[in-house]
Amino acid sequence: MALEYDLLVVGGGINGAGIARDAAGRGLRVILCEQHDLAQHTSSASTKLIHGGLRYLEYYEFKLVRKALQEREVLLRAAPHIIWPLRFVMPHDASQRPAWMIRAGLLMYDYLAKREILPASHGLKLSEHAAGKPLKGGYRKGFVYSDGWVDDARLVALNALDAHERGARIMTRTKCVSARRDGDRWHAVLESENEGRTQVLEVQARAIVNAAGPWAARFADAVPGAKKSYNLRLIKGSHIVVKRLFDHPYAYIFQNPDKRIIFAIPYQDDFTLIGTTDLEYHGDAGRVEISSEEVAYLCEMANRYFTRQISTADVVWTYSGVRPLLDDSAENASAITRDYLLECDAAGAPLLNVWGGKITTYRKLAEEALAMLSEGLGVQDRPWTDGAPLPGGDLQQPGKLVARYDFDGFLQEFCRRHPWLPADLARRYARNYGARADRLIGSAASLAELGEELAPGLHEAEARYLVGVEWARGADDILWRRSKLGLYCGPQHVARLEAWLAQQRASAPSA
Repeated sequence: MALEYDLLVVGGGINGAGIARDAAGRGLRVILCEQHDLAQHTSSASTKLIHGGLRYLEYYEFKLVRKALQEREVLLRAAPHIIWPLRFVMPHDASQRPAWMIRAGLLMYDYLAKREILPASHGLKLSEHAAGKPLKGGYRKGFVYSDGWVDDARLVALNALDAHERGARIMTRTKCVSARRDGDRWHAVLESENEGRTQVLEVQARAIVNAAGPWAARFADAVPGAKKSYNLRLIKGSHIVVKRLFDHPYAYIFQNPDKRIIFAIPYQDDFTLIGTTDLEYHGDAGRVEISSEEVAYLCEMANRYFTRQISTADVVWTYSGVRPLLDDSAENASAITRDYLLECDAAGAPLLNVWGGKITTYRKLAEEALAMLSEGLGVQDRPWTDGAPLPGGDLQQPGKLVARYDFDGFLQEFCRRHPWLPADLARRYARNYGARADRLIGSAASLAELGEELAPGLHEAEARYLVGVEWARGADDILWRRSKLGLYCGPQHVARLEAWLAQQRASAPSA
């Protein structure tokens, strides 16, 4: 017998998780299925920025930039543990646009949307600024402006967690293998993989959201009689990570001779993240990898600016993702719009296709998706997510004068409550889990009580939390998506964690 829901969301990236959260918060019965892990593909392969997209002004994307800048402030308040302000330095030289033109663009960026958290842009003398020291001597002046940093994969996990806590069912490693209209309902078949066994679940839903990212067009094509008016262009973006190239907290934005923008960003305290590339991609979206040419290109572009030169041998980690961008016929991959389009096929039970988008605007996309589905689903509640913190995001401490989004004040109070935690571990727990960090620690009052250290910085208590609360199943889920501890791990640590996970599964009670 089929289980009944109001909404089936296909896809566990940022758009699918955001829509599931918004819908569940309005009282809808929601089920989300994701064929792999949450954020396993595009949504964990971004440049980790919550930003308006300064370079999009060059393509006259004023509406998109304004919308993203408005969302930037909303998200900074919603999840101050995983999203925080970041200042970007843009070195200037004679080969670039005139300084007055760049300054005008930054002023527009400052004032396209209201700012309450982030400071404004201004010019600077690199010879007198900390950000000038790692740069080659030819760069004497530049500009500084504000945007935000985000732990992208954790943002997805927290949206899914909030959806779950509001009643949604979240099913990872579960593929929607078929969907057909049956009167005013959808009949869908979901297949889950668990310990080598395939389980089949039949679902009836009043509406489906196709948020399958790079697979959205394929899913729409497979639905009998479904309307699809748009196509996607798959663009590969790749990044490299090297040992830290500078000791200050600023990030850099570099404009290269080929007009591509490259970022160099402080990453996980000990590293620098450099990216991204923009290349048309025609392969398997689930098996995308950086090429040797991309690695060489990113090293070359970094070497154009930094005194300390790097080579492919200095790269400690790489990652690539496929961005499913709305096909607007742009010749240059960098010029393709990053805006999204929602297409609702309401000839019977609604099917909402999500085309394109960017991580910064996911919450607004979800609001607009629910507005389009509201009549068919009888949604009465008004939008609610613009003022609601994500799990762990309400950093207010009872009886303490700590602002809800004051991370430094929260961290100080967290360390006071747990003085036995090493400073680095306390900060990572506070960053990853915010106000939920105490749930992970539980009654532990010493490092030993957190359990065995399964990998550098990873104790059993955290691994149990991620398996039991955040749908982690394999070592990669924990070491690369729920954290970035993989940067500190060798093969022996991965093997130890996999063995521990297998033991936990073997000892778990049968369903």
